[in-house]
Amino acid sequence: MGQGTLILVCGLPGAGKTTLAKRLARERGAIRMCPDEWIEAVLEDTRDTRERDRLRDPVENMQWVLTKEWLQEGLTVTLENGFWSEEERTQYACEALEVGARIELHYLEAPSFELLWERVARRNIETADGPFVMNESELRAAWDVFEAPTREEIDFYDDGSTVAWQD
Repeated sequence: MGQGTLILVCGLPGAGKTTLAKRLARERGAIRMCPDEWIEAVLEDTRDTRERDRLRDPVENMQWVLTKEWLQEGLTVTLENGFWSEEERTQYACEALEVGARIELHYLEAPSFELLWERVARRNIETADGPFVMNESELRAAWDVFEAPTREEIDFYDDGSTVAWQD
């Protein structure tokens, strides 16, 4: 059994986390864990934002339990939870280290709120009936609480990077 690798994909809604996670899964043979996809799969009413939000923690917790098992088996797992706070990123990284895994952080940095909002607004049109449509004030609230990784934090990981914005 080899050493597993945990890949944390960090960024705000619309930054390109899913696109990057899919590419990493393909290139690295990784298991991709996307909480939004699991939530959408079990959500009875896509307009029920209360139920959508209630499901977030249980789904992420189930995915984390599976991820730790796979890491111990030597597999590579990509989590695209967003990881908005340094505390959350550190918790996942430390738990992965405890099971002997390598850790990577890939941060998708949005150049400005306006460009991020343009991308989210386009996505909203494409997924108008989906459960993850955001309005501008919701994105602003996320922007205001998001803690971008510092260079020092990124350097803590076995492999860490800031991924260039692509539109």
